[in-house]
Amino acid sequence: MASKRPGECCGNGHLHDGTSKGRIETFAGVETYISGSPSSKVLFFLTDIIGHKFTNAQLLADTYAAHGYHVIMPDLFKGDPWLLDEFRPKDLTFQQWIVNHMPEHTAPIVEQVLKGIKEELKPAKIAAVGYCYGAKHVTRLLAGEIDVGFTAHPSFVEIEELAAIKGPLSIAAAETDSIFTTELRHESEAKLAEIKATYQINLYSGVSHGFAVRGDMENKWEKWAKEKALEQAIEWFRFHLG
Repeated sequence: MASKRPGECCGNGHLHDGTSKGRIETFAGVETYISGSPSSKVLFFLTDIIGHKFTNAQLLADTYAAHGYHVIMPDLFKGDPWLLDEFRPKDLTFQQWIVNHMPEHTAPIVEQVLKGIKEELKPAKIAAVGYCYGAKHVTRLLAGEIDVGFTAHPSFVEIEELAAIKGPLSIAAAETDSIFTTELRHESEAKLAEIKATYQINLYSGVSHGFAVRGDMENKWEKWAKEKALEQAIEWFRFHLG
């Protein structure tokens, strides 16, 4: 295992201020948040468990779009995401939710949307970002389906999936993370070095799992770390895609 499955901490965090600029459309038969104009470079955005309607994720998608990417961010959870604590029914437990939203449930959606990207948009290059839950799918896709990937505080990733990557991978990690633990991060680093992958791992001190999406923007350090993780992804893509 390269990272553990998501947990209760994935519903903790802060709702960010801002107005999204994209739109919700049906793409490849899946409800999808789309940001930016058609481009030779598509960014496949695979969300954490809060999903494609989460304002924070949409604002991130809009920032990628502002850097020239046509961003495709599908609903991985068929209209049933795990919400931030303050918006979620109090009688719903994480275990009740996750059993119906495992990777085997979401993989067909990822495959369907990726097929649509390739056949309908015909991009020259495909980049992908995966936050928490979405990181598993980005790691899998790096076995040959996409050109470059970025993940932040990954969950659900198996060491065999990490060992199979062929494209360049950048990872943003939190110092405090019960899912992508220090031990699992070191194991991941060792595996990436063993296979001679092209990779980058940035560790951000003073932040916890979810910081790159759900950090507290009133906290100066958390805000800096979240923005630097986004910059990390953008610079990684710029280097590898031009």
